[in-house]
Amino acid sequence: MSRFLPKSLFGQTLLVLLGGLIISHAVGSWIYTADREQAVRAVGGFAAAQRIVNLTRLVQEAPPEWRERIVAALSDQTFTVSLSAQPPAIAGAVEEDAAAQAIKEFLAAQMPSGPASQPQVAVSARTGPPLEGWNPMMMMGRSPMMDRRGGGWNPMMSRMMDQMMGGLGSFRGLRVAMPLTDGKWLSFATALPDTGPAFSRLFLVSMAVMAVIILGVSIWAVRRVTAPLASLALAAERMGRDVAAPPLPETGTIETRRASRAFNDMQSRLRSLIENRTRLLAAISHDLRTPLTLLRLRAENVENSQERARMLSTIAEMDAMVAATLQFARDETTTEIRRPTDITALLQSIVDDMADAGMLVTMGPARPMVYDCRPSALKRAIRNLLDNAVKYGKAAHTAICTTPTAIEITIDDEGFGIPAQQLSRVFEPFYRADDSRSRDTGGTGLGLAIALSIVHAHDGELMLTNRTEGGLRATMKLPR
Repeated sequence: MSRFLPKSLFGQTLLVLLGGLIISHAVGSWIYTADREQAVRAVGGFAAAQRIVNLTRLVQEAPPEWRERIVAALSDQTFTVSLSAQPPAIAGAVEEDAAAQAIKEFLAAQMPSGPASQPQVAVSARTGPPLEGWNPMMMMGRSPMMDRRGGGWNPMMSRMMDQMMGGLGSFRGLRVAMPLTDGKWLSFATALPDTGPAFSRLFLVSMAVMAVIILGVSIWAVRRVTAPLASLALAAERMGRDVAAPPLPETGTIETRRASRAFNDMQSRLRSLIENRTRLLAAISHDLRTPLTLLRLRAENVENSQERARMLSTIAEMDAMVAATLQFARDETTTEIRRPTDITALLQSIVDDMADAGMLVTMGPARPMVYDCRPSALKRAIRNLLDNAVKYGKAAHTAICTTPTAIEITIDDEGFGIPAQQLSRVFEPFYRADDSRSRDTGGTGLGLAIALSIVHAHDGELMLTNRTEGGLRATMKLPR
């Protein structure tokens, strides 16, 4: 399941934030719905209790001969009233709870009576069929619910009542029996008001609008926090290839600005360290020229011709290493300006120059490709790769092509290749793969190191692989 989760900091932060918002909204909606239901039923219950008190006072104060007609007139389809000599079977017939007790205390306070004739109240979880001995329409006289031809229930109106009560099945029924002063009981049956659907259309619309607003604000906030971190990661990757890259803008929150400032300070110190190291290397290489010249002069005075030749060969090798090191240091300290260059024409000119010098170098056909680069540095990197291919692989065959993301330059030789464990080490300065390379071909081991440094300065990649048909392939990828 973890593979479906976002991997970026932005995605994970947004997922956690939205998950928390969804859970909090769901819990809040449930609490709101439950609280609204309780409040509506409490208000409805006490409103019904107040109506019962008023009707009880009306019936009790009316003359006895008018009570039957008054009771019949008070009943409707949602609020039934009946008058009986005995209290109906309310107590124990339905579940009593805190709501029934609260209404009972309210009724007793409004209509005080003796302890032997207290109001009876019950609240049912669902309204159902009338209880045994409880006929809401009894003693109501003529009403629309009665069959005018023979008394009793009107079947059509009874079915209507059943359908209505079935639709109110989620309501809580309220049943009350109020004692009168003459010993009779006035009974009431009604339903407490319901809150309606838990999630109405208006509620869902408001929640959707709120969700869209929160989602937009969350995306903006998370993006604002994580964007500087992404910029910091890109800057660190860029600095790994080019320590002279532009500094990182110090924007965002206090923490991100502090991190950007620290990164810029680190980059500045690294640049100073590399520049000092390069200047030191250049100074040492330059100063070594004087003692090497003195050694060469003294070697010329050696009488043994064989010993003199070996000494001069060693001095010449040291002088070549010093020259290569000095050139490497100069290249490191020189920053060439980038400009659009036809890479195909640049590569073709190098191949033609080396072919004119008698080297076995060929190039496949290719169309013009303009690339923003440092042409002198890139020319040196390509020439170093071609030189290595000719020196150690007898011949060099190069080609250039484009991919959706890069310009690729491949250089193949006809040599024996390099052991796989040494493919990465040959890029180290002064390293030579002696097992596969000939010592007679010379070289200081800086050619590939210089080429790699130049390619990295162009944000590119340089790789060496052994070909299946034999020989080595150098692949240079420059991002488009």
